Amino acid sequence: MTATLNFATAPGHQVLAAAGKKILRPGGVKATEQLFNWANFQPEDTVLELAASFGESAIAIAKRFNVRVVGIEKNPDSVAKARANIKAAGLEDRITIIEGDIYSLDKITQKFDYVLAEAILTMQSDQGKVKVLAAIKKHLSAKGKFLSHELLVRENKLDVHKNLSRSIKVNANPLTTSEWATACQNAGLTIEQQKTGTMGLLNFGQMLRDEGLLGTIKFSWNVLINSNLRPRVLQMRRSFKQQRQNIGYIVFMAQ
Repeated sequence: MTATLNFATAPGHQVLAAAGKKILRPGGVKATEQLFNWANFQPEDTVLELAASFGESAIAIAKRFNVRVVGIEKNPDSVAKARANIKAAGLEDRITIIEGDIYSLDKITQKFDYVLAEAILTMQSDQGKVKVLAAIKKHLSAKGKFLSHELLVRENKLDVHKNLSRSIKVNANPLTTSEWATACQNAGLTIEQQKTGTMGLLNFGQMLRDEGLLGTIKFSWNVLINSNLRPRVLQMRRSFKQQRQNIGYIVFMAQ
């Protein structure tokens, strides 16, 4: 775990990652698989991944589907680790990681068959969503698809926003189903497929599916033994449980 991380104030995803959680998307692996089924990747397709982090997702996609991936990541340390992971996987010829901000993709001139963004847009303001979606549209080829996996709000949006912001220490701004569709439409993108479901990020059953038995045990043990980490994780779990009727996940594919 990260010794220098301030667990009391750090963003929720950093806290969970420090505890050993690998899958940090609201719908988990099942929701991501739905995106991949819709996409039906073909060998040599090109994919732009926003916020590529340590490159783990890019590596998995390149290996599984034999596609070419360009990832953009803002954090220099994450970029360095991603490049090291890609080199260790022997995929330097198929994956490129670029240091940059998702708000400005000007460093990338290529157009792509797919743009993939998971748990990215939710954390942007309304204006930020507009800017990112415009950049996504600009980087899609004529028949390109946008694959998105985000947090969904069903009811009591203001209460959800306040509750999540307190617990995850990030200004989360999830949208309703119709608002996600409108945001895409305003950027010139039309949703072709979509699915919604339960947000089970810290649900035991989803943890087992996402992390496996050993991963779930490791995460639980880290939370149990670390008195600084434990209150934050339990706070997030309580918040998600309190809002379980109001929040969920949404995955959609837009062109």
